[in-house]
Amino acid sequence: MAQWVHMSQLIQRLPDETVNSLYPPNAFPIEVRHFLAEWIENQIWDNFVPEKVEQESQARALLDQIINMLQSIAQQNANVVDRMKLMQISRNMVGGLSHSDWDLDPLPNKAVHYAYSECPAQIPNPSQYQQQPSREPSFPNMQDVDVVVLKVLEVQGCRQKLHQLQEELNWERQNYEGLQGDSFDYTYFVIYIFQRLSKRIHLLQESVSCLDQCQTRLVSKLKAWRWEQHKAAIGHPFDENLNPLQTWCEQLLGVNGKLRQELMLIPDPIPELQERLGKLLQVLIQNSLVVDKQPPQVIKTQSKFSTTVRYLLGEKVAPGKPVLLKAQIINELQARNLSTVPGDNVGELINNTAILEHNSASKSTCANFRNMSIKKIKRADRKGSESVTEEKFALLFSTEITITGCDTPYRIQTISLPVVVIVHGSQDNNALATIIWDCAFSEPDRLPFVVPERVPWRLMYSTLNSKFTSEVQTQHNLDHYNQHFLAQKIFDKPDFADDFSHMMVSWAQFNKEVLPGRSFTFWQWFEGVMELTKKHLKTYWSEGLIFGFIGKQHLHLILKDRPNGTFLLRFSDSEIGGITIAYVSASENGGQKIQNIQPFTKRDLEIRSLGDRIRDISHITYLYPEYPKNEVFKKFYSGDGLNAHCQCHVLKVKVRLTTNALSPSFFLCFLWSRASTIICWRLHPCVTAYQSGHVREYLF
Repeated sequence: MAQWVHMSQLIQRLPDETVNSLYPPNAFPIEVRHFLAEWIENQIWDNFVPEKVEQESQARALLDQIINMLQSIAQQNANVVDRMKLMQISRNMVGGLSHSDWDLDPLPNKAVHYAYSECPAQIPNPSQYQQQPSREPSFPNMQDVDVVVLKVLEVQGCRQKLHQLQEELNWERQNYEGLQGDSFDYTYFVIYIFQRLSKRIHLLQESVSCLDQCQTRLVSKLKAWRWEQHKAAIGHPFDENLNPLQTWCEQLLGVNGKLRQELMLIPDPIPELQERLGKLLQVLIQNSLVVDKQPPQVIKTQSKFSTTVRYLLGEKVAPGKPVLLKAQIINELQARNLSTVPGDNVGELINNTAILEHNSASKSTCANFRNMSIKKIKRADRKGSESVTEEKFALLFSTEITITGCDTPYRIQTISLPVVVIVHGSQDNNALATIIWDCAFSEPDRLPFVVPERVPWRLMYSTLNSKFTSEVQTQHNLDHYNQHFLAQKIFDKPDFADDFSHMMVSWAQFNKEVLPGRSFTFWQWFEGVMELTKKHLKTYWSEGLIFGFIGKQHLHLILKDRPNGTFLLRFSDSEIGGITIAYVSASENGGQKIQNIQPFTKRDLEIRSLGDRIRDISHITYLYPEYPKNEVFKKFYSGDGLNAHCQCHVLKVKVRLTTNALSPSFFLCFLWSRASTIICWRLHPCVTAYQSGHVREYLF
């Protein structure tokens, strides 16, 4: 029974189809192996061969024992499910036993065969069946290649058998004629050889079809890899490892070469198979050129950038003349007509050539363009209100290559993901919006570089969340409150109760039209928040200390019943890249009111951190809903303690209460070791002097 204990652990890591092949439900269900484990392992199976019909009686006797034991175990089993299952299995075995035709299908031999078939050599290695992610796997199943290779081996075996038969025929004819003096009647041999030749041709046809199917799946996987690379720009996970795909490309190239050789050894050529293999070879060679490391998708003229192009059949390139790859920039119209060499030169690229070089350590063959630059760009006529940051280009990489074993060279090419070319850094934000929209909402196999004008809000929110979390490098996603406020913002709907799930967002709403009452678009505002969080607020956000995107209506709703001093951190909706503190304070009539401190920007947080600013403001005491401020933010406080024996300077925050809003005032304190007076200079137009413990404020 020890063997079954070991097997039961192994099969937990095997795929279902492998387990079914070990224990076919129609011949030897896994329940039989489980309940009869001890009996099966105690039998002597050494002399039992299931293919021998003469052992039918022995097999029948063993099968009878299995049926009887199953019925006995079923009757004694207290579990009704197991009892019913075992009885059903035993009935199926009895039925199969009574209806089998022993001359054609020795059922007992087959069924009993599975009882002894678990020798170590027959048990699959579970390491090759590691649990895969639930999504579509990034790389092809190498078993597809194995099937093609086995087909080729079968073709080769058939050819060798034919050659052997031909030699035997020649030998027999020579001996017969030499001994008898009469002509040899070799009709039977000719017929048999013809049958074998027909089988060989049939196997060749099957092999080519199998290669075609396998290569189609490979090309599909290469497209899927490029698609995932495209989606990575908006934060989707992406496994950039190309080695498995390279292995598959190389193996299919080898299979294609062997099949072409087999066709050449047939007395009468088969043009249709030769043509089909030729087309498959061309498709494989052309699809093996991949942009491994994409160029930046927003490129500023006169600026250096790099990119890497990899050839997956690099080890099969014919030795001799180096392979030189050339890059050129093409526009959208040229990208749609890659069947012809682009005519007009729409841009001038510097350092636009690189040699394919093989790296023996990584087993990759790449052309590295390290110091490329766009010197100038020729733009197309713009339509309507289209801006230069909405125009998309691409880099086209091309070369002529010769593969070992192939007589003619092949022209191969591939293009990069879309890029937007800018001439000034101020265009970067709008250009990035074009790329985000393209990466998020383009369709596979689209006409370059077509994108929809409107998309569902749910897709837009998913894109914003993916981009935000990947850019900030955090696991803390935007929540449903953030989602609702972003919808309110982009649709200009102030009502907190609105449902936006079925609404459509247009490109104009995303980054064409400015937000009502503002001088910036939705994307410009969102990207500013993302940059601020990435550079100054990552830890605060990741630990859930920042509420983030929330409208004023919702803000008042959740803070209205909170005690004075309760506060939360929210991103400013009035300026780009700002975070503000909203908190509950006492009103003049003894009630409560919600105050919002003037937003802190990137420049403010470079001077003094958010944690220190929160510590400086004594009016705020509890982070919403009720976390003590000093406990939550203590680790973000810097060591600002004043020392009477040293000279130092500290920037602090002072909040001046007004009837309308709270305004942060900043002052720089200089502490001198022998001075009795601390002079404070505020960055706002007022001066406060602290002397002998008294405070006086002077306004200009």
